[in-house]
Amino acid sequence: MRWITGGAAFIAALLFAVSAGAQDVSLTARDGGLVLDGQLISYDGEFYRIDTVYGGLTVAAEGVICSGPACPDLSAPLAVIRVVGAGDAAARLLHPLFQGFAAGRGLRFVAGQGGEAEISDPATGQTLAKISFAAMPPDMAKTEVLARKATLVLGFEAAGNLRNRAVGLEPLVPIVAAENGFPAIRSTDLAAALSGGVTNWQELGGPEMPIVVHGLAQGTALAAAISARLGKLADGPRHADAAALAAAVARDPWALAVIGQSDLGPARALPLTDSCDFPLLASTLNVKAEDYPLTLPLFLGAARHRQPLLLREFLEYLATDAAQAAVAEAGYVDRRLGTAPLTEDGQRLLGAIRNAGPEISLPELQRLAAAMTGGQRLSLTFRFQDGSAQLDAHSRENLEDLARHIAAGRFAGAELVLAGFSDGTGNADVNLDLSKTRADAVRSALRTLAPDLTEAQLPKVLAFGEALPMACDTTATGRQINRRVELWAHPLANAAP
Repeated sequence: MRWITGGAAFIAALLFAVSAGAQDVSLTARDGGLVLDGQLISYDGEFYRIDTVYGGLTVAAEGVICSGPACPDLSAPLAVIRVVGAGDAAARLLHPLFQGFAAGRGLRFVAGQGGEAEISDPATGQTLAKISFAAMPPDMAKTEVLARKATLVLGFEAAGNLRNRAVGLEPLVPIVAAENGFPAIRSTDLAAALSGGVTNWQELGGPEMPIVVHGLAQGTALAAAISARLGKLADGPRHADAAALAAAVARDPWALAVIGQSDLGPARALPLTDSCDFPLLASTLNVKAEDYPLTLPLFLGAARHRQPLLLREFLEYLATDAAQAAVAEAGYVDRRLGTAPLTEDGQRLLGAIRNAGPEISLPELQRLAAAMTGGQRLSLTFRFQDGSAQLDAHSRENLEDLARHIAAGRFAGAELVLAGFSDGTGNADVNLDLSKTRADAVRSALRTLAPDLTEAQLPKVLAFGEALPMACDTTATGRQINRRVELWAHPLANAAP
């Protein structure tokens, strides 16, 4: 995509090469010094996109006058928004989000049948957007968006080649019937039971009864996300949607399934631990920080070509507190900033002491405790793609949120700390260096993203290596949880209350 720019030579070339043939539109600069002829490709209320002898050009509408048979009505254009993807999520979430977006701009939102809706201007009655939804598997949904047959894809994975925006979070939880008295299940045992490697509750310490693995029908977005996280499920009953799955498990005392926490229904969530008996709690802060290993970000993905103005404003609205309140009301975990005192969760400190290897000295644990004292942990946590120094998709969203919060003065009166941690495999000194490298990388990425931030506004870096494990290092998932950069805040001594 090329943009109209200044430069006498370029303007002279444009004036010289005006096509003599009849064209759809002519765009004339308001000072009369420039005329562009071409065929209109699109108009989004802000910019004309025209095909000229120089190829596609994008021209700001406020700077030109359009003449010709193809010139659009300069009233607000109609945005046709077709969303595809996860049906269960769309049924609960899309209309509340679009309704809140419309209300915040003084527009009228009217919901129709089958997921359709309209946004209009109450003063003129003009329809500004028509919204529709179609449920389909993730790969098909992505293809529809790339082919411009759909506008947005809603799903539990960041779709490649699209601009993905995290809307909310959904923790996956193991579920059983209420009368199933099994107290808790290790993550490794859960994986074995779901895959068919373990087939009887007795093998897990329960009664001698077969484990019946229930699941969602193939082709649903949540089924694909569960398979990506936990592998292929053993043969068993399959259900069309999450509500039917939860209801079926609740009726079968020997059933086992994994489902989104928002769809728990009449079933009972089975407490989860890791293989070292660390409790894996799907608390709000743990989910926001992705310390809970079965957390799925919920994404809206759009194609990378220029979108209509109303849709761009809607995508920006998703980061606001008003939009995130709608996400929480729909049953998902929202992405609003969460906080908790660093010393509130005794499990973390107990785990640090209990699992400290011989290379973690008492002075190192005391340094950690001193750094945590009096501080708050914020829910913005940063992790990296496997085998890479690149932040993962959700962490990139977190970095944008952090930059926005700092610029808005959200942390005035506080000192921010990026605290780096590693897993416990290998040499402790090497792991300490790795944890600092990761924390430095997050700070550097923040500086690049928000170059206007002052040195005083940027977080300082601390590193603690393997001194504060969140999970067992014997599994890849546990090591991934432990490799993280946390965000802490400590009140400044001279800060006003």
